[in-house]
Amino acid sequence: MPAEKTPTVPALERGMKILETLAKSKNGYSFSQLVRLLDYPKSSIHSILITFERLGYLHRLDTSGRYVAGLNLIRIATAASHGNMLRQKAGTLLCELTRRTGLTSHLAILEDSEALLVAKVEPVGMQPVATWIGKRIDYHCTSLGKALISRLSDEEIDKLVRRHSMLRHNENTICTLTQLKRELLRTRQAGYAVDNEEEEVGMRCIGAPVLDSKGAVAAAVSVAGTVERIQLDDVPRIGALVKEMASELGRHLTEGQ
Repeated sequence: MPAEKTPTVPALERGMKILETLAKSKNGYSFSQLVRLLDYPKSSIHSILITFERLGYLHRLDTSGRYVAGLNLIRIATAASHGNMLRQKAGTLLCELTRRTGLTSHLAILEDSEALLVAKVEPVGMQPVATWIGKRIDYHCTSLGKALISRLSDEEIDKLVRRHSMLRHNENTICTLTQLKRELLRTRQAGYAVDNEEEEVGMRCIGAPVLDSKGAVAAAVSVAGTVERIQLDDVPRIGALVKEMASELGRHLTEGQ
């Protein structure tokens, strides 16, 4: 169905209008204030506020009864802002990485224990890689995911695996905690991670962490291509290029702080 003919959802429109109104306020609004500001039925506004509050997107202050942004809303806004900043700083570097390798370049951040793609550059004339901005990918079987969690402690990795199981995509996928820790050790030693047909048979990816001024992983950069385009013998050379670009992006981020 064409987008222009698809009906919108009135309750969702009202919910977004309420969030936008609260976002523009300095101290939040009470239920009665929102009723005066918005031309919606009281029952509708009340139901939407309660729903957002239960989901953690709004918080009602006990002292004044005003509604303000909740932790989940702040988390989403922070992730979006962080992703936008990274995209702005990474654009030229990703283009250069794609030019030098002839491979698709990606930039990702860690969001809720998954790698979230925030930027992508594809080489001209090559078959597109099946990724897109906003795609979430696993932490255990992708080069981006491994790079993003490569600096976590063993205890943090244990908690991560307990919260999010390791889905097996094919016979190459890492599916045990021991295998994952061994792979992360190799990643730290080499400075880059490799997805050797672990998520998708026939595809290889090489990713490196982007470190901030404190040495924490702020993001990860990767290149992806078919096994024909990324030969095993060429992994060290490509890995060195990915590390170089990740380091350069980290330097830009540090200078911008």
